[in-house]
Amino acid sequence: MTAILNTLKLTAARKTRALPDLVKRRNKLLVKLGEQRLLAAALNEGRHYAPTRYRSFADADTGARVVKEVPVRIKPWFWTGEKGEVLLAISYGSKQLELLKGKTAIDVGEQANLIAVLDTVIAATRNGELDAQIESASVKLRDGFKK
Repeated sequence: MTAILNTLKLTAARKTRALPDLVKRRNKLLVKLGEQRLLAAALNEGRHYAPTRYRSFADADTGARVVKEVPVRIKPWFWTGEKGEVLLAISYGSKQLELLKGKTAIDVGEQANLIAVLDTVIAATRNGELDAQIESASVKLRDGFKK
C-alpha cells in the first residue's frame, strides 16, 4: 500500500485558519477580472454574457423564503475612447486602481487585443504586482464608511 503513496509528493503543510487580508483582496480582484474576461470573450463572439447568482426572495403568497437563480448585470470596465481605441480601467470596489501615478486606464488598441490584455493583468495580479494599488483602494473604500 505504501508503494502507491510513494508515487505522490508528500509535504508537511498545514491549512491556515484565515488567509491574509492582502491575499483575500487579491483573490477578490482576480474573480472580478475573470468576469471581465468572460464578458470580453462573449462580446468578441457576439454573444450576451449574463452570469447568474442565487438570491433569496419572500414568496408573495405564502411568505416563505424562496431561493431563485437570477441573472446579474456585469458592468464592463472597458470602453471605446475618443480616437476609437479601447480603454480598460481596473476597478476594486467602486474605486479605479491608479496603475501608475496619474494613470488609471490601459490603452488596449483594438477590441481583439482586450482578452490578451486582461490575461496580462490577471497574471500581474497573481504575481502581486497590483498589491500596493489594491491596498490603497481598500483604504480609500474603508475611509468612506467611517463617520
